[in-house]
Amino acid sequence: MLKKIYICLCFFFVSGILYEISLLTGCFFSCMPVPKHFLTPEQVLNLGKSIIFLETTERLEPPPLVSCSVESAARIYQDRPVILFMKGLTNDTVLDSNSSYAAFSLLSSMKNVFLFPLQMETIFQETPLLQWYNEVDPEEEKNWVHVSSDASRLALIWKYGGIYMDTDVISIRPIPEGSFLAAQKSRFSSNGIFGFPAHHKFIWDCMENFVLKYNGNIWGNQGPFLMTRMLKTICNLTDFEGIEDHSCQNISFLNPQRFYPIPYPAWGRYYDVWDKNPDFNHSYALHLWNFMNRNRKAVVAGSNTLAEKLYKTYCPTTYEDLIKNAE
Repeated sequence: MLKKIYICLCFFFVSGILYEISLLTGCFFSCMPVPKHFLTPEQVLNLGKSIIFLETTERLEPPPLVSCSVESAARIYQDRPVILFMKGLTNDTVLDSNSSYAAFSLLSSMKNVFLFPLQMETIFQETPLLQWYNEVDPEEEKNWVHVSSDASRLALIWKYGGIYMDTDVISIRPIPEGSFLAAQKSRFSSNGIFGFPAHHKFIWDCMENFVLKYNGNIWGNQGPFLMTRMLKTICNLTDFEGIEDHSCQNISFLNPQRFYPIPYPAWGRYYDVWDKNPDFNHSYALHLWNFMNRNRKAVVAGSNTLAEKLYKTYCPTTYEDLIKNAE
């Protein structure tokens, strides 16, 4: 009995310290009184303003582009938790800075990066997605990896707020918006990067529509097409002119230049050598369109491609450890 009381007191003591420290801007990760691997996903998410990534396959070794995405976000958002949820992880998986997986060792060593198991049933609790999740059969879903990711990102942002990013997005400067969607092109929204405060009505409405209009056989129906059709219900979407952003119902609809300066038909340009590299002065992050990369083009040390230069600049540790030294 005394042992249980002691454990409870310790928990409340640590929780109190974490709360007080979280009130000090920029202090949390340098002042953390306990090793970060003792923290639960909910404790970290409750700090607010997390940058969230998802891996909905079973793989445990993040490839270089995933590592670069997470590292670049951790460098750009140094005062915010950066979380990579991985389906292949379990609570019993021991992976830390000494892991044999190079990317895990790299990412675990970054003070504001957290690697957690992706437990969908827990994430979907108290959302419209739980009943859908309990009824759907993943074995019958041809796009399950994408559909489950679409659902998980909505639930996490609804519950905790923050920014969701795909694992092929390289951050290059902070996003100044609190509630935003990213235009892939005029009148069409991506769901590869978006941000909202917790319990925002738009995200709840998206979850309800996800279930109501569910069709797992149509790629993107629960992703970018969902975001677009829901945005159209509250906004009169028009074409972008120049580099201006649009705003509607206190939601910023950000210009394609912010994240998609190289559109998907030209995705291969990231792996080309440019005579003069673009400066991306109007962008906050760059989406490298990994879904289109069916031939598995990769960053090669010394190739002088645009992607290699982005790695060197925005995820230098990934470049050194997983690209340069790997050769």
